Amino acid sequence: MSTHPVPATPAPAGARFGRFAPSPSGDLHVGNLRTGLLAWLFARSTGRGFLMRVEDLDRVRQGAAARQLEDLAAIGLDWDPPVVRQSERLPLYEAALARLTAAGLTYECFCTRREIQQAVTAPHGPLGAYPGTCRNLTERERRQRRDAGRPAALRLRADVTEFTVTDRLLGEYRGAVDDLVLRRGDGTPAYNLAVVVDDADQGIDQVVRGDDLLPSTPRQAYLATLLDLPVPEYAHVPLVLNPAGQRLAKRDGAVTLRDRVARGETPRQVFEALAASLGYDEVNTPSDLLERFRPETLPREPWRLDPNGLLQPCEYP
Repeated sequence: MSTHPVPATPAPAGARFGRFAPSPSGDLHVGNLRTGLLAWLFARSTGRGFLMRVEDLDRVRQGAAARQLEDLAAIGLDWDPPVVRQSERLPLYEAALARLTAAGLTYECFCTRREIQQAVTAPHGPLGAYPGTCRNLTERERRQRRDAGRPAALRLRADVTEFTVTDRLLGEYRGAVDDLVLRRGDGTPAYNLAVVVDDADQGIDQVVRGDDLLPSTPRQAYLATLLDLPVPEYAHVPLVLNPAGQRLAKRDGAVTLRDRVARGETPRQVFEALAASLGYDEVNTPSDLLERFRPETLPREPWRLDPNGLLQPCEYP
């Protein structure tokens, strides 16, 4: 089936923003703070505004969003109001779903997590991609599943299997696209839909985030083209790792700003360690760092951190 872009409201004329969009599932760890700092640097160094978005459609811990904003401010970051929360933007996502559905680009999926896992790990199936189990169900088959009480997610009917994006740091990246979930079985808009709609609606044309999210970027860029929305400029930055070379997590020890302060460090010292990890010594504030910031000189390797010792600024695998 041939697909065509679905008309949508364009971003405000002349709007140029970067953003940081954490999920309020708990306090930010040092790796999150480093990515937030980089997003701020990329935006401010290119004359863009900088926005904060709370992505609260999934797991939310009471008070976490406020603490995250406090910690970002404590290391010296600022942003342009207002702070947007996805839970307050549901009509935007429903409107996008309606446009896609009217264009014949969605279908109901009744598969359970277990069924999908079994299908995508089968030897004959494409690695990690949804195999299209429900793509061509008849109306009778869909009705039978509804009558049996099986909740239906809504999936994109993609007509490509790959899509190419250009990354500011990594160059061209071609990744897989499948029939991604747009709305979950419980009615919650899926992340891949919400982030595309939000970025376009807010005039965000620069997205800086961890390089663990790079594989999902072609799917989001492709979805943006179907909605006739602009594809942002991307920059995927290296993560922070624990001493074992694994992605830093809260279970690793003193990894949040509050943990570091409890150990006797100040927010300024944490900021200075983050700056040094990016290759900038002897800077005391984000404004000082901004004057020296050059994206092309950023380290391309992950930063390895021992959470149980002093923050070491320049340890790489």
